[in-house]
Amino acid sequence: MKTFQTLDEFFPLVGQELALSDWLTITQEQVNQFAQATGDHQWIHVDVARAKAGPFGAPIAHGFLTLSLIPKFFEAAFTIVGSRMGVNYGLNRVRFMSPVPVDSRLRARLTLKACEPIDNQGVQMVWEVSIEREGGTKPVCVAESIVRRYP
Repeated sequence: MKTFQTLDEFFPLVGQELALSDWLTITQEQVNQFAQATGDHQWIHVDVARAKAGPFGAPIAHGFLTLSLIPKFFEAAFTIVGSRMGVNYGLNRVRFMSPVPVDSRLRARLTLKACEPIDNQGVQMVWEVSIEREGGTKPVCVAESIVRRYP
């Protein structure tokens, strides 16, 4: 895990990949809990027997489950000593490019696309988050995540 001391350290790093998270395994229990929380009980996610006979040969995670892991990837990839709080400000662009079979391991590459000062001595950062599956040939999800951080 990388450690940054202050928010000011990010300004000269725009355009660079700054962190790579640890691997995270996607379990059937997580998929089932996400289905329960969202009401999305599509068989490709929750009916293991049917999904094994389906187009991907296994149940797959919801795309929005994969997307919802972005904060966890940030937390696992780096810390900012001089920041007391981060706020999810939204997304500019999201694409789901490849399925995530249950028991896949995922990690995220975090590239800082923009960093601008905002009120209360904070910064607004735009990150390209590229989530990859171990053994996959292309990302499973690419999103631009907008985060506001405060000292």
